[in-house]
Amino acid sequence: MKHTKEQKSVIRRVLITLMLLYLALFLLVPLAFIFVKAFEQGAAVYFAAITESDALSAIKLTLLVAIITVPLNTVFGVAAAWCITKFHFKGKQLLLSLIELPFAISPVIAGLIFILLFSPRSALGSLLMDFGVKVIFSVPGIVIVTMFVTMPFIARELIPIMQAQGRAEEEAAISLGASGWKMFIRVTLPTIKWSLLYGMILCSARAIGEFGAVSVVSGRIRGMTNTMPLHVEILYNEYQFSAAFAVASLMSLLALVTLMIKTFIEYKSEKQQVGE
Repeated sequence: MKHTKEQKSVIRRVLITLMLLYLALFLLVPLAFIFVKAFEQGAAVYFAAITESDALSAIKLTLLVAIITVPLNTVFGVAAAWCITKFHFKGKQLLLSLIELPFAISPVIAGLIFILLFSPRSALGSLLMDFGVKVIFSVPGIVIVTMFVTMPFIARELIPIMQAQGRAEEEAAISLGASGWKMFIRVTLPTIKWSLLYGMILCSARAIGEFGAVSVVSGRIRGMTNTMPLHVEILYNEYQFSAAFAVASLMSLLALVTLMIKTFIEYKSEKQQVGE
C-alpha cells in the first residue's frame, strides 16, 4: 500500500515529535535538573563545592587518568587497526574479538579481575610490592582499569576506515622509496585523522565518566583515589546534595564540550568524504 504525500508528512511529523519528546524527557530535562540543583543554594555554595580540596583532588585525578589513558589507547588503537587491516594472519578474528571484550564484560567484573591479578596476595601483586609498586587502591590501578574499559574505542573507529582505504596507496609510497614512518605520516594519517580524533574523543569521555571498574580498585580514599564520579556518589550519600550536583554539573559541562568537539569532527569527516 502506497502512502500519499500527506500521509508521509503526518508520519514524519509524528516521528519527529516522538523523538523530541523522548530526548527532552530522558536527556534535556535531567541535564537541566542537574544545573538547577547545583545552583539551588546560590553561586557561593556552588563555587565552594567545586573548589573544596577533595573536589579539586578528584578533578585533577580524573583529568590525569584521561591524559594518561587516551594517548596509550591511541597508540594501541592505531597499531591494532594497522595490524588487522594491512596484514593477513591466523587469529585475526580472535584479535578482533579480544578488542571487543571490554564491551562484553561488566566494568565491575573487570575491576574484580584486576583486584585478583594485582592484590598483594597474588604472585604478580606481591612481586610488584617488593619493588615498591602499589597498584590496587592507588592511581596505577585506576589507570589500568580505565585503559581496559576504554581500549576498544579508537581501534573500532579506525578499523572500518582503514579497511575501506585498502593498501594500494601505502604500497605505492613504499615502492617510491618512502620509509614506513613517512608513509604513515604522508599517506595513512591524512585519511584517518578525523576518525582518529573521533575515537580519542569517545575514549576521553568514557575515561572521565568511568565509575564501575574504578570504584572497585580505587578504595575510594578521599583526596587520593577518588575520581569525579566517585566523589559525586560520596557527597550524595552524605546528603550533600548541592555539592554533589555541583561536581556533577562540571562533568556535564565536560560532556557538552566533548559533544561539541565530536559534532565538529563528524562535520569535518563528512566534508572530507564528500570532497573525496
